[in-house]
Amino acid sequence: MCAAPVDSGPSRRAFIGLGSNLGDRRAELERAVAGLRAHGDVTTVSPLYETEPVGGPEGQPPYLNVVVELRTHDSPHALLERCRALEAAARRVRTVRFGPRSLDADVLLVGDVRIEEPDLCVPHPRMWERRFVLAPLRDLAPELVPPGDLERAEGAVRLVGRL
Repeated sequence: MCAAPVDSGPSRRAFIGLGSNLGDRRAELERAVAGLRAHGDVTTVSPLYETEPVGGPEGQPPYLNVVVELRTHDSPHALLERCRALEAAARRVRTVRFGPRSLDADVLLVGDVRIEEPDLCVPHPRMWERRFVLAPLRDLAPELVPPGDLERAEGAVRLVGRL
């Protein structure tokens, strides 16, 4: 499904957010995690959360979300390509901004790298506003979620188990 890992420098701790609110949400996330694991750099996967949509059109079904931690040599752009390949494999169609989707895969953090480009911003620019990112991220890396940030973030989340 994805290209071989690209050795772009030193190994870094990275986090990818995954979400789905169309079709068999759990199966979509399981396939995406398996696709990430195929590269051999996944270290852990957060618990599974059911979350209310934040932004976008009203009336969307709830999402299932996880955050995946990696120890990788991939560059942020290589991670973005992996995310895009996962979304393509899930037949994601981009029609409405923040609309329903079979799979959303976002590069959240890559070590201490900072990027602001039209196609990629790292850290993810809206992650600190979204409880569906911060709750699973805090499960994996509590030191990265400052006290109070989770409580200030938008959206209800409910822990529903593990993939």
